[in-house]
Amino acid sequence: MSKAFTKETDGELEDEPEAPDSLPAGMKNYITPRGLARLQDELQHLWTVERPKVVETVSWAAGNGDRSENGDYIYGKKRLREIDRRVRFLRQRLEVAHVVDPARQTKHDQVFFGATVTYADMHDTECTLRIVGVDETRGEPGAVSWISPIARALLKACVGDTVEVRTPNGPEQIEVIKISYGGS
Repeated sequence: MSKAFTKETDGELEDEPEAPDSLPAGMKNYITPRGLARLQDELQHLWTVERPKVVETVSWAAGNGDRSENGDYIYGKKRLREIDRRVRFLRQRLEVAHVVDPARQTKHDQVFFGATVTYADMHDTECTLRIVGVDETRGEPGAVSWISPIARALLKACVGDTVEVRTPNGPEQIEVIKISYGGS
C-alpha cells in the first residue's frame, strides 16, 4: 500500500499532560536563593545544551529516510518532547517563584521557611531537616517542603516546644531541639 493512504505518525504520541502541580492552589511558591539558582541552571542547561544536541540528532535522523523504523528519530522526538515539557514547567515555576533568603531571617529563635531544625521524636531519636520550597526537595537529603505535614507542624515553633505531627500511624509528638538559618 502506498504511504499516501496511510497516516504516518512518526511514532509520536499526544503530548502528555504537564506534571501535576505539587503546590496547592492559592499558595505562594516560596524558594530559597540556592533553589532558585538550581532551577535556573537546569533551565539554562536544557535550553542551551541538551535541546540543541537532540535537535541536531533528530534533524540528522530525519534525513536518513523512513522515519517509522528510525530509532534515532523516534527516540529523539520523544526526548525533545520531554525536554520541552520540563522547560515549560521550569519557566512557569520560575515565573511565580517568591525568593526568601533564610540568611536574612531576624527571628532565629523560631522556625520559619529556610530553617534547619533538629528535633527529637517520642523515642528520643534526633532528626535534622531543612524547610525549603516544593521545587527544592528532590535530591537534597534532609530537605522537606514547607507544605509537608512535618514542616507545617514545626513552623513558628521555638526551641523546647513540643508539636504534634500527623503521621500515617496517627499523631506523634516531637520536640524542637535546635533551630538555625545557616546557608541559603
